[in-house]
Formats: sequence, C-alpha cells, structure tokens
Amino acid sequence: MLKSLGHVSKVGPSLGSFSMSAEMLRALSHEFQSELKQKVGKFDTDPHFWMPMTLSKNDYEKLMVGKGVLLNTATSHYERISAFKKSFSDANKGMGLFGAVDVGSDACWWDYGQLKLYARNNLKMLEESKDASLLRAFMGVTSRVMDSSCGEAKVDSASCVFSSHVLEGSITGSILSKVDCNSITSEGSILVNVSASKICVGKGSIVYNIIDDSEEGIIVNDGEVLVGVFDKEGNSMKVKSGISVDGSKAWKEIVMGNTSSFEDIHVANKNANVTVIEDIRTANHIATAKKFSA
Repeated sequence: MLKSLGHVSKVGPSLGSFSMSAEMLRALSHEFQSELKQKVGKFDTDPHFWMPMTLSKNDYEKLMVGKGVLLNTATSHYERISAFKKSFSDANKGMGLFGAVDVGSDACWWDYGQLKLYARNNLKMLEESKDASLLRAFMGVTSRVMDSSCGEAKVDSASCVFSSHVLEGSITGSILSKVDCNSITSEGSILVNVSASKICVGKGSIVYNIIDDSEEGIIVNDGEVLVGVFDKEGNSMKVKSGISVDGSKAWKEIVMGNTSSFEDIHVANKNANVTVIEDIRTANHIATAKKFSA
C-alpha cells in the first residue's frame, strides 16, 4: 500500500472513520466525566483512545515520547486506558472490544474535515445522482423546499431551502438553512443561520452564523467565507476566510483582513459554554428575523 504513495519519510497509525456502541459511549462518558464537567484538557481519538487500547505499553510510550509527550504522562494515560479496557470487558461479556469492518469499495464517503470538502459535500445534496439521493435520505430531505416561505424570490429546481423565510430575490444552485431576509441573491452558495435585511453572496461562498441588522446587509464575494463567532455575552465577531485558504497552513496567520488568527480565536473560545452561546445566538437570530419581517 505504501509503494503507491511514492517516497514516504514517516508512517504513523491513524484510525480514520469509526463508530462505537452505546455501551462504549456510556463507559467513556463515565470514565472522563471529570474532564467533561471541568472542560479542562484535550484528547484526540488516535493518541488517546484507540492507540493505548491496541498497542503494547512499550510501543505506545515510544510513539508518544516521539510526539513530545513526557514519558510519565504517556505511561499514566496508558495505564488508565488499560484499566478502563478491563472494566469495560468485564462488564460487557461477549462483546468485541475493537475491530475493523470492511465497508467495501462502493460505500458513500462524505468528508467534512476541510473547508473545500465541506462545500463540495454539502452542495452534493443538489445533484441528481445515487450518492446525492442517499445523502438527502440521510439528512431527512424529502423536498427541495421544506418549512420555508420564499415570497416572490425565484428559487431554481437545483436549490434546497430549509426553515427559511425570504421575501424576494433569486436563489440558484444554493443551499439555505435557517435564513431570514427581505432580499437575497445567491448562486452556488451555502448559507446557514443567517439573518439580514439584504443578502448578496457570490458564487461558491459560505455564510454561517451571521446576524446583521444594518440596512445594507451582507455582501460576500465569490469563493469567500464569512462566519460569526459568538461569546457568552452575545457579542459577535465576523471572521473571513476563503475556499482557497488552507486553514491548517494559515492557522497562525491573520488572513482576509481579520483582526485575529484562527489560532487566536480558538484559544479565546476553547473553554466557552457552547450550549449557552447557542441559546443566545438563536434568540438574537429570531429577534433580528422578526425585525425584518415586521
């Protein structure tokens, strides 16, 4: 398998796609309830879940030390997972613990791990293909326009509009979910949780979690991304990016005229209570939507 990849300097194990039983999820939630309540620390599925469950202690310690983790820290976590593994197996006799499943070569694969893939695989919902039909079925889409009122707006047959309210404009080859506005122009774009008087978005753009109460509304150019980041006080910071921007490479950079880097935003919000923030954002969205519909 590695020969087909050309020259490879380093190889590491990675889990990729996985699923788990309800029993395993309950057991993990109980094991890490202290961290979950305190919202302290960070664990990843590869180094902190499946690797200590499947590797020998020596191999795990060697790999983690190679990643810059202190030996005592790696050993402590390995022993914790080993104890968890034993207690889980004792409590669930006859249940397999860890294994691979061959999903075949024809399985659907909708990857949202990168911005360009998020755009591509959401827009797949508009296609007429078996893959797209399965995606719509998975998402519970039974009609191109659901729980929405589009007024005099022209909505082409290739678009999907969900839980949205629009008075006029044109929607072409786009996906709208929880969008409220008086006027809209959208082509080949994705809009989620957006409330504004006017919305004009260019081809291939993404607008997410934006509440705008200005008269001029929202204007986004082709291929641009505009996202609202909320805090617990209900304040919103608009962050720009672009489909062509690789967030992993630009993680520490300030791009598109933003005031902070993606890393700065992550650090500032990593301990935020997302449930409280979502309630505030939803209330603000509803209030702004009512203002425009009044």
